[in-house]
Amino acid sequence: MKFVVKAWSNGKARGGVLQCPQQIETPALLLTTRKGLPVFIPPDHLLSLPSPDSNLLHFSPLHFLEGISLKAISNTGGLHSLLGLRDHILVAVPRDSIISIPDHDSTNRIGASFETPCGRMLIKPADYMEMISSMRPNLWITLADEVPAWASEKRNKASVERTLKWLDECINSNSTDGAVFGSVVGGSRVEQRRRCAQEVARRNVEGFWIGGFGLGESMEERNPLLRAVVVHKLLIMFIQSLHLKDSLPEEKPRLISGLGLPEEVLQGVAAGVDIFDSTYIYHLTLGGFALTFPLEMIDTQITTYQPNSISGYDGIKINLKATMYMKDISPIVDDCKCYTCQNHTKAYINHLLNVHEMLAHVLLEIHNTHHFLGFFRSIREAIQEGKFEQFRQKFIGSRHEHLFSAALSDQLDISVQD
Repeated sequence: MKFVVKAWSNGKARGGVLQCPQQIETPALLLTTRKGLPVFIPPDHLLSLPSPDSNLLHFSPLHFLEGISLKAISNTGGLHSLLGLRDHILVAVPRDSIISIPDHDSTNRIGASFETPCGRMLIKPADYMEMISSMRPNLWITLADEVPAWASEKRNKASVERTLKWLDECINSNSTDGAVFGSVVGGSRVEQRRRCAQEVARRNVEGFWIGGFGLGESMEERNPLLRAVVVHKLLIMFIQSLHLKDSLPEEKPRLISGLGLPEEVLQGVAAGVDIFDSTYIYHLTLGGFALTFPLEMIDTQITTYQPNSISGYDGIKINLKATMYMKDISPIVDDCKCYTCQNHTKAYINHLLNVHEMLAHVLLEIHNTHHFLGFFRSIREAIQEGKFEQFRQKFIGSRHEHLFSAALSDQLDISVQD
């Protein structure tokens, strides 16, 4: 695996190239899968998504605890061969963000506790490495003891100690060619996150996975935690000047789980994160929502949808279950090049949703994935032009304007009804 930073914008935001072995530009989206494939997109339609942006696939080894055996996966040549995705980059992440709940009361010291399709299970480093050896992913994340934001100081400290212990055990028993990403945890405690980042940076890893986010912290609480991981403030003898250095070295990629909303992605990019693993698209699709926000935020003003609770439009998405789309024969987004928008209308998807036809989710996930990949492409372009902060502020400002307009519109509707 090779990683090179090509451009910087507004301090920490950076654009790079990850080669493993396919070449992916960063910041990049790690597509969520169930057992290696997107939840609703069939393999044939996966190829219709923008390439190589869509070639980065997350999977959780825990999904394979039921069904096909590890020996069978290994005998087929690994997960790439089993899934028929030899041209994709598979990234093994222990966390299954859809169903996993941190076991914050755990007192075990021999393995990580996960909620799996088979129930809650204890996964030891040796068991996990057997999975990795059989599946042969391009990148894999070491075991981590994640805790929610409300965990105590003692529990946070214990989670860091265990994560570092498991990191060493995973590295020492590694027999694969895949790139190792060391796990950085620490919950809501700045000092614990900083300590974990510095310790992981001393290990022989190709990159870093920043865990423990999306587990109850607010966006305001998240900023100092991200800074603690990426930037270390060192004051020597209380009399020297303040020096800044990265807790995580700049030459290695950083992957994060739990930041899914567009605003959260921008927050992560501003902190220097390169790859984002989230279930945002999955949850949008499951709810019948379609992404419609403009991708060129700096130069574009859009008023395509009237912001209100009926349409579900909040500056980001629309609710295609709404009755207002029953006779709308236009595509979700007029100039979108995805398979869904090129072939189907909002009225058709509205019909499929209301009769509970799974094809609705297939078409929605294709569009939402295509659109969100376009969002990441716009972020990369803004970084390359040195305009990332303008892009970010424009996006956040537009979102706030729509939310305010929607709230005002709803209040006026209530007043008229009264």
